[in-house]
Amino acid sequence: MLKRIGLPATLKMRHDAHYVESLTSYSGAAVGRMIPVEQIRPNPDQPRKALGDLRELTDSIREKGVLEPLLVRFIAREDCFYIISGERRYHASRAAGLREVPCIEKTADDAETLEIGLIENLQRKDLTAFEEAEGLDRLGTQFEYTHDDIARKIGRARTSVTETLSLLHIPEPLRKKCAEQGIITKSLLLQIARQPTEKKMTETIQRIMQGGLTRDEARRERQEHVAGPQRPQPFLFQFEPEDEQFKFRIQFKKSHVTRDELISTLREILSQLEGDSSSSKADSTAA
Repeated sequence: MLKRIGLPATLKMRHDAHYVESLTSYSGAAVGRMIPVEQIRPNPDQPRKALGDLRELTDSIREKGVLEPLLVRFIAREDCFYIISGERRYHASRAAGLREVPCIEKTADDAETLEIGLIENLQRKDLTAFEEAEGLDRLGTQFEYTHDDIARKIGRARTSVTETLSLLHIPEPLRKKCAEQGIITKSLLLQIARQPTEKKMTETIQRIMQGGLTRDEARRERQEHVAGPQRPQPFLFQFEPEDEQFKFRIQFKKSHVTRDELISTLREILSQLEGDSSSSKADSTAA
């Protein structure tokens, strides 16, 4: 019978640095430990700009403690730990008066730190559409990742990454206006971002605010703008009798023909046909 390795039944887990080190020495796995909040720093590259309302989370931590450890990395030059994920838990813990919080230390470089922070927030749907776009843009510009690279790292389709990044085409003042007016869904923001000029974007925002612009209408207007002024279509008159024995069709060069012009044209055709008929009879008699 194999001998089971583990903690003796008489011992309990302690948040003690020496105890953690002894456990780690057996398995080499990452083990959580308590770190004083004064040694922890928020991540300056945190994708999320607004932490939201922390009161409910603070009350929960005050009553039950931090149930999920923060993920941190140690920065030797500053002798502190930077948060990779868990910034809301960190701020709520401080508000609750905690002096130390459970953490898992991970060895990670700047790129991986940003990746993990983005992935965690994207999975929790904590980011706004613009925060998500800015975070993805940092991955691309700071670490020279392609859209395909970003898609693989965060588990999204490449088209989704490309669409999200296109939101950055919207100028900053218009982004603020969208936020103020509650235009926050990605589908609506994409319709704005796809407009060819800032003026068109502003007009689209106004129409969305008034509730008068659908996705199909926005797409059609954008296609018409890209295509430019369309050549006028020729005016077409068609006539088919009830017995459907024939179809009569006249196409004019100009795009608009009045009723009087149409009648005049039909009379001219009839007159010409009658004239041709008379000529034919005269030629037949002479023969």
